Amino acid sequence: MDTLSYKTISANKQTVTHAWHVIDGDGAIVGRAATQIATMLRGKHKPSYTPHVDTGDYVIVINAEKMRFTGAKLDDKQYITYSGYQGGQKRKTAKQVFAAKPTMIIENAVRGMLPKNKLGRAMIKKLFIYEGDQHPHAAQKPTKIEL
Repeated sequence: MDTLSYKTISANKQTVTHAWHVIDGDGAIVGRAATQIATMLRGKHKPSYTPHVDTGDYVIVINAEKMRFTGAKLDDKQYITYSGYQGGQKRKTAKQVFAAKPTMIIENAVRGMLPKNKLGRAMIKKLFIYEGDQHPHAAQKPTKIEL
């Protein structure tokens, strides 16, 4: 048997093709949806996945305001921001953040699941989150993904 036919193929910038996907967040659980979105952004759903190359796809999330938390997370979960000044730490519950900016909830969840380096920052730019069921990316002909 010819062992040279078993070479591992590594993806690179020239060989990667990025597809577009739409995910409807209506009734979806935030954490479970975020894991699937992060997987698609990284490209782990493809057989050509290479850890050091951005092989992921573009993801559009619609109806972000209709996503939900399980249990008492809406009241118990806290989002902490810090301005850098003394006494500049602010805490908001998930309910407060969700009422003000529901897109931030899903973006924050997905960002935490991506690598914390240049590659992760490039991957998060391929995520588009919208309130409502309209998005301006119809020209890319995205495929609908069921959660």
